[in-house]
Amino acid sequence: MTAPRIAMIGAGSTVFAKNLLGDILSFPELASADIRLFDINPERLDVTGQVASRVARAVGAHPTVSVTTDRERALDGADFVINMIQVGGYQPATVTDFEVPKKYGLRQTIADTLGIGGIMRALRTVPVLLDMSRDMERLCPDTLHLNYVNPMAMNIAGLARQTPIRTVGLCHSVQHTAGELAHDLGLPASEIDFLCAGINHMAFYLKFEHRGEDLYPRLKALAESGQVPAGNRVRYEMLRRLGYFVTESSEHFSEYVPYFIKRGREDLIERFQVPLDEYPRRCQAQIGGWEDLRAQLQDPTAPLEVSRSVEYGSLIIHSMVTGQPRVVYGNVMNDGGLIQNLPHDCAVELPCLVDRQGVQPTRIGRIPPQLAALMQTNINVQALTVEALVIGKREHIYHAAMLDPHTASELDLDQIWALVDDLLDAHGDFVPAALRALQAAD
Repeated sequence: MTAPRIAMIGAGSTVFAKNLLGDILSFPELASADIRLFDINPERLDVTGQVASRVARAVGAHPTVSVTTDRERALDGADFVINMIQVGGYQPATVTDFEVPKKYGLRQTIADTLGIGGIMRALRTVPVLLDMSRDMERLCPDTLHLNYVNPMAMNIAGLARQTPIRTVGLCHSVQHTAGELAHDLGLPASEIDFLCAGINHMAFYLKFEHRGEDLYPRLKALAESGQVPAGNRVRYEMLRRLGYFVTESSEHFSEYVPYFIKRGREDLIERFQVPLDEYPRRCQAQIGGWEDLRAQLQDPTAPLEVSRSVEYGSLIIHSMVTGQPRVVYGNVMNDGGLIQNLPHDCAVELPCLVDRQGVQPTRIGRIPPQLAALMQTNINVQALTVEALVIGKREHIYHAAMLDPHTASELDLDQIWALVDDLLDAHGDFVPAALRALQAAD
């Protein structure tokens, strides 16, 4: 068996890279993999290179590990490309996505998937992913691109419109939330059976069972009791209203809908425990603790815990290399109407069979109409943002923002237009030149 060649793009994300490396190298069939670590930050990349060697020793693997700031070298002949970049980083891009909207009274929690923050992240991310894909077309045209980068749905759709490279988007919200719900009900996560489908960060559990027992009556009783876990009130409230539980966290979901973050309604913020500015807080904590963490990761005498994560990336690689069939949840285009009552040209998240033949999505059929309708409010924003990117039409950025559920519930049209102008100006060269140029509306 030939050792797979795996390029990790954005490997300066050291902790995430460590987890993925531990997952990959723990499989005996992948223990001699050719691992190429790439990042534009040589200092962070060097730390990840050292961590890779420590992970390999910890699991008894003997991979070939190369560290490079040359992207073409990393991609050349790669069988798999794992992408985990963040274009613009916390400073300046994420800070801009939070601080500029605040001037208009628009508050956010995470701002990386939808809303004005998600739109801006897509504008600066999709072009970079496309540029990488052009390299893949030349250097590794048969590769499988495993994308962990947000905004997931817009990235997947934006690439599908512009490159033939096979891409599947990977997230951990489905499996994480299944574990959380099992914990809430006092059940082992390993004994839960579920079927989930929708769009990334807005997929719903269509079935949630334990040894054949439908667990929804117990979840709904918990929601009605009001004794729901701290920090998860938004999702249990949506369960009460929609009849199904959503995959992504309450802090994320609260900004995908117009119901929970409202100017002058601090009672809602308190009642549903909505953590405004949550992502900047996380970033600041990570930045503040980086030096200590780096020292620990580089210290050969310090313990290094390596345990299997819930990420699907290594499972996909292992199944394609060995032929062992598995079901994972992936983000793919809704080709052929995998979910019949969602648009064919949107990205959907659903179960996929993986074996030597690659990632094969499952046909779900129709989902409950209230779920499809709610997803459509998010798909509208995604579709217009992707359209702006593909045809270079700035006006569609305003259209995406005016149709965003949270933005539209807080700002009037003049404010939305001015906010988009301010953000495009603030992001500067991170946004394609064609979208920064003022154009006459059709």
